[in-house]
Amino acid sequence: MNKLIFASVIVSSLPSGCASVPTESNAQEEQAKAFSAPSDSMAGLYIFRKDSFGGAALKKDVLVDGECIGETAKGVFFYHEVEGDQEHTLSTESEFSNNDIVLYTDAGELYFIEQYIKMGVFVGGAGLKQVESDEGKTQLAKLKMAAKGTCGNN
Repeated sequence: MNKLIFASVIVSSLPSGCASVPTESNAQEEQAKAFSAPSDSMAGLYIFRKDSFGGAALKKDVLVDGECIGETAKGVFFYHEVEGDQEHTLSTESEFSNNDIVLYTDAGELYFIEQYIKMGVFVGGAGLKQVESDEGKTQLAKLKMAAKGTCGNN
């Protein structure tokens, strides 16, 4: 009986529910999912977080070159254009400090960056990795486009 009570207390104290963030209109989402070439001399970044169970209750900031792109939740993506033919630093909020990747972008190209949640000491952290275009497009088909510009640490 004590084990049952203990288990009930533990389960009820676990975080539940899913984090959510504001999303863009269906028209903006459809336009982004057309995967059109970016503006002149620009490169397009698709930054996404899969619709997976791990870390579902966590929101994590994403920045490009220090600029807040937005806060992710499971199952969302952002589209952001940057100057082509140069390096850019993409950052995501993690447990103790930001995790960064540096990406050289060619003008006219599209890039797909996955934000993933990883185990932490106290709370889940996040990381970023570039994925192939085909994989990125397949993942984005399942996701909603998040509204840009709001980070949790602002």
